[in-house]
This record gives sequence, structure tokens and C-alpha cells, in this order.
Amino acid sequence: MSPIEQGRPPRQGPAAGPLTNAEIAAHAGVSVATVSKVINGRTDVSPDTRARIEEIIRSHGHRRQKRAARPAPVLELVFRQIRDAYHVEIIKGVQQVAREHRLAVVISELQGRLTPGRGWVEDVLFRRPTGIIEVYSVLADTQSGQLRSRGIPFVLVDPNGEPAHASPSVGAANWTGGLSATRHLLQLGHRRIAVITGPEDALASRARADGYRTAMETAGVPIAPELVRVGDYRAEDGLRRARELLRLPTPPTAVFTCNDALALGVYRAAAEAGLSIPGDLSVVGFDDLRPAQWTVPPLTTVHQPLTEMAVTAAAMVVKLAKGQPLAQTRVELATELVVRDSTAPPRSLGVGAAGIRGSGR
Repeated sequence: MSPIEQGRPPRQGPAAGPLTNAEIAAHAGVSVATVSKVINGRTDVSPDTRARIEEIIRSHGHRRQKRAARPAPVLELVFRQIRDAYHVEIIKGVQQVAREHRLAVVISELQGRLTPGRGWVEDVLFRRPTGIIEVYSVLADTQSGQLRSRGIPFVLVDPNGEPAHASPSVGAANWTGGLSATRHLLQLGHRRIAVITGPEDALASRARADGYRTAMETAGVPIAPELVRVGDYRAEDGLRRARELLRLPTPPTAVFTCNDALALGVYRAAAEAGLSIPGDLSVVGFDDLRPAQWTVPPLTTVHQPLTEMAVTAAAMVVKLAKGQPLAQTRVELATELVVRDSTAPPRSLGVGAAGIRGSGR
């Protein structure tokens, strides 16, 4: 018999351990059926009642029934927005692991939102997937708490903000990538080097820009404020910011963009201005997506191991779903500069600087 049926008050205090559905119902002053609806993601519960029950679960924990329903054989892949080859590489990696474990992959999009909107968790609880892979976004504390309390594992890939301490995540060595891209341009002899960043609220973008700043400062090259422009990881922003840079009284001789899409915009702006790449302007991107090999000229860029990041994250989710501990909760994979034909010594250095170019490979 439950405490309610026996006429006893529900257990109190952290030592009491996780609560059963009946004990949660007693705390919240609702029926066991209502608690079950909240736990299983049903939507026919008032927001106030749902919040009260969720708070009790967060505070005391939830003891699942011994015969709880098995999770669906699905990995849920959640994107902030789907728009280019970046997302294709992530999907490929997740599908690779899913096939090995006979899991399906369900893809959803947050339509540009940084954090999943209201009702997202309830939908997930109703579907009860094996695990969730959240790409370039963050979960609210309440959302991550709800998933943990229901035993649904999740891993963040390329998180847009600093993940909570207990949230597993997979990222790339963004700072090192920005450092190597800028050092390559410095070794070629460039000194007036611009950077077009991604969104200011993006953790990866800040790290790449910090790598640029470190390389410049270490080389003793002052960073002119007008050479630092903020973009939004889109080709349109690369075009707009590059136009601004090329109209300066003293334009840059090289541009480091914090993703490949921005670099494509720089290519367009250079063509409009009648400039050649790399003769008049050197360009370095970040990501090394497949189109980088097919631009004219092929783009020098920092390779971000997106497929490997997705494979790692999916493997972590599967391991957590099996109840196995992770060797580490924060994984950072190496980036690597890939030198192609979009970078060369600035014209002012002449042919004599060609030897510097080889040292950047």
C-alpha cells in the first residue's frame, strides 16, 4: 500500500530517496493519474500543476516503476536550424552509430531558437527516445532536469553556450583552429588581417575569435578595431562585412572568417571589387565543408571534424542509455588547418616571401 492508502504522510528529506508516483501525488495534492500524465509527457495537465509536480521530481527524484516502458529504438537529433552542409555531416555521423545499434534517427528543428521552446520536453517524454543529441543549442536547466529525472540521456554537440556541469558535450578545438588560421596568414607576411566572427553569443565563435586575437598579440601585431566584424555564420553576412572592410581607407590584405559560409561571402565581395583571391586578398575559412574544395580558388580552411563529433556524441548517448558511465563528459576533438589556394603572401612582399608560404603547410 502507498503512504496515502495507509494514511501516512509522504516521506520527507533527502535521505528518503526518490519518490514513487503515489508519493509525488501526495506531495502535490493531485491524483496518481495526473502525476503519470506529467511523467509521460501528456499535455492535458494545467501549467501550474505540471510545474508543481516537476519541482517535486527535481527536489526528491522519481522512482520509476519496475516494469517501466522500454524506450523507443530512436535517437532524436535536434538542430537549432538546418540550412547547409554542416548539418549533413552531423546527420551522417549520428546515422553511422544508429545503424550499428539498430536505432532509427528522428530529426527535429528549433526554427532558429537557442533553447527548445515550451512543450518540447513534453513531446520528448511522450516519444521516450533512447537518447537525444542536441546540436548548436542549449537546454534550459528545467529541461535538462526533466530529461534526467526520466532517465533519457542527452549529449550536446558544438553547444552554443556553456553547458551545465553535468551535461555531456562534444566540441572542437575552436581556439586552436582560430590560432592556426591566423598564424598561417602571419607567416605568409600579412599584418593587416581582418576577422569576421559568428554570433557573439556563440561559444565556438568566441573561441575562434580569441584564437585570432592571441595569434596577433603573440606576433606583436596590433589589432585595428575596424578589422573585427561580427557576422552570423551566413554567406550574406560575409558579403556585407567584407564590403565594409574593402571600403576602408586601408583595407585588409587577408580575412579570417569563422566559418566557410562567411568565406563564400568574402569571395563575392572581392569579385565585386575587382580583386583576385589570393593575389589581392587572402581568405581562410573554418569548417572544411565539402564546398570548400570546389570554390574558385579552393578555400584554405580549418577542418572541424563534424562527422567524428557526431559519432562520438551518438556513441556517448548509447552508452548512457545502457547505464554505462562515460570516461569523460567533456570531449574536444582536434581541428587542423587545410591549406589550399586561397592564401598567398601579400603583393607588397613580392616573390621573395614565397618561402614563408610553404612553412604554413
